[in-house]
Amino acid sequence: MEFLITNLLWWHWIAFGIVLVVAEIFVPLFVIIWFGLSAIIVGILTLFFTLSFNINFAIWIILSTILLALWFKYFKKESIDKSGQDDFRLDTKGVVTEDIKKGYKGKVHFDMPVLGSSDWYATSDEDIESGQRVEIDEVNGQLLKVKKIQRS
Repeated sequence: MEFLITNLLWWHWIAFGIVLVVAEIFVPLFVIIWFGLSAIIVGILTLFFTLSFNINFAIWIILSTILLALWFKYFKKESIDKSGQDDFRLDTKGVVTEDIKKGYKGKVHFDMPVLGSSDWYATSDEDIESGQRVEIDEVNGQLLKVKKIQRS
């Protein structure tokens, strides 16, 4: 550890950051990239300012935390619910293509694929005519339950 503290140069931080950014390609969680970008920023700061390892490490931890927090707070699309099969949003909207009668199946075409497909059989607690806009209410195995979109 002492060797690392005394011999760490600016380009080591940048190389470490690049390794982490490249690792994001193989582990696509979109989390590792923030640690990599923070390391690159620390490397650039160390190039222009003489900073100790402890300060560099503290800056790296603080930057990583801030970037992760910003990612989760402002940019990551928040999932409303998960079925355990895929990460999709329950508020995905679609159009009824075959009438849905209460207690019977109809068909819905969604604007974005849901669990890998845009067309799904669906049920509803109310009658919904073909052409009506709907959104997912809940997932019941391979059958989706939908509801009409309430207009404001």
